[in-house]
Amino acid sequence: MTGTIINVAAIIAGGMLGIHLGRRLSDNLKNTLIAGIGLFITAIGFQMFLKTENPLVVLGAIIFGAMLGEWWKIEEKTQSLGIWLEKRVTGNTAGASSHFVRGFLSASVLFCTGPMAVLGSISDGLRGDYLTLSIKSVLDGFISIAFASTLGMRVAFPALPVLAYQGGISLAASRLNALVTDAMMNELTATGGILLMGVGLSSILEIKKIRVGNMLPALVVAPVLVYILSLVVR
Repeated sequence: MTGTIINVAAIIAGGMLGIHLGRRLSDNLKNTLIAGIGLFITAIGFQMFLKTENPLVVLGAIIFGAMLGEWWKIEEKTQSLGIWLEKRVTGNTAGASSHFVRGFLSASVLFCTGPMAVLGSISDGLRGDYLTLSIKSVLDGFISIAFASTLGMRVAFPALPVLAYQGGISLAASRLNALVTDAMMNELTATGGILLMGVGLSSILEIKKIRVGNMLPALVVAPVLVYILSLVVR
């Protein structure tokens, strides 16, 4: 839960800072800062991948995970949810209230969805490693600055669904802590590193569009493959 609390604090702090600085920061400065964070995230992802003891497990997890993700259409459903919520609210409300609710929903979807939210929450719950959520907190802080320039401190309200969503994943993962071995955790971390590099290269640096969201099942497949291999070796 530590990482989630840091993330929520970053959103609120970003909102407060955005009220004062949001409109004063140039687009070039914002873009350069985000690009720097993208490079940092990519480097951290590579560092995480080096924890693997069997790269073939990571490869298998990515392949089978991507197949499941494409079958379940995780990324498309996430995007459709955001579009549906925006259209739904836009059609039923008007004026300042509509502006607030649309901003609230857009920010909530943006903060809660994506590989970093899931990967970070799992790592936080399983072993108390909140590095990924700390990096996400920096990104969310900058996003809050941008939102706060138009929404003001109302941008802090999406911190509530972030607390519930990421906190829930962390608590669920903590229940599985006794079942996850060191070997499973190493391959899960390495697989998460691949996804993190995908986030950096695709979503932040925008070098190539990668459907990282559809690779999320790989985080579950990796420890399962380790377990299956341990049975075969016996």
